Amino acid sequence: MDSLNLNDKAAIVTGGATLIGAKVVEALEAAGASVVSADINAEDGAKVADALGDRVVFSHTDVTDDAQLDSLVQQCVDSFGGIDILVNAAATYEDDGMDTTRAGWLAALDVNLVSGVLLTNRVAPHMAARGGGSVINFASIAGKRATNLFFVYGVSKAAILGVTRNEAVKLADDGIRVNSVSPGWTWSNPIQAMSGDDRAMVDEMAGNFHLPRRIADPEEVAKVVVFLASDWSSFITGEDIAIDGGYTAIGPEQMGQPLEAFLAAAPEG
Repeated sequence: MDSLNLNDKAAIVTGGATLIGAKVVEALEAAGASVVSADINAEDGAKVADALGDRVVFSHTDVTDDAQLDSLVQQCVDSFGGIDILVNAAATYEDDGMDTTRAGWLAALDVNLVSGVLLTNRVAPHMAARGGGSVINFASIAGKRATNLFFVYGVSKAAILGVTRNEAVKLADDGIRVNSVSPGWTWSNPIQAMSGDDRAMVDEMAGNFHLPRRIADPEEVAKVVVFLASDWSSFITGEDIAIDGGYTAIGPEQMGQPLEAFLAAAPEG
């Protein structure tokens, strides 16, 4: 069996300065790809790129600016000769639930949903010129299950599931596969901030939500992205891969009220 490698492939990763995005950039580079890492956070984004060597360059990019998307695409073409892989991981977590204003809704959807679609449309001709490519959109378990934490975010991620299917159909004739990933609770920027950088506390608190009794490491998400970017997933398109430790498989009885306790309390007979 051929080894999993991305030698001679060129990738764009948005959200590349985040904890998860940085691990995606690192994993793609380790698999052999050259990567343009894009983020609005210039300081952290540059640090990630500088630590990885010549095959990773940083692009200070606001994904909601069309001109900057054009520049991002051109930078990848100029730097590495084309585009084979796109990872749409940029996201915002600004969310006031049902109290979110119209402006807040539009701003969140612009980052989480619309910008990824517009960037995909820009890279598609470059992928087609190289015989095809792979697009990986970041969805989330929040797009599949209701949560009190993220309302607007969850809606935007649910929309990404639909966009992914439609893009897969639209781009199939150009040899471009489009899939999404839906991480469960993962050690990420918002989780780190909300927990006060206390990973052990998050693992203990969220363990009941996931069968491994912990949250995911960002490296575990990145490995699935590399798989979807590679020829090992050559017959997978229009799909969502849950990286959630069984979150969407288990029922509420796992969440602190195991079935065994219910059966023990039930009357005999």
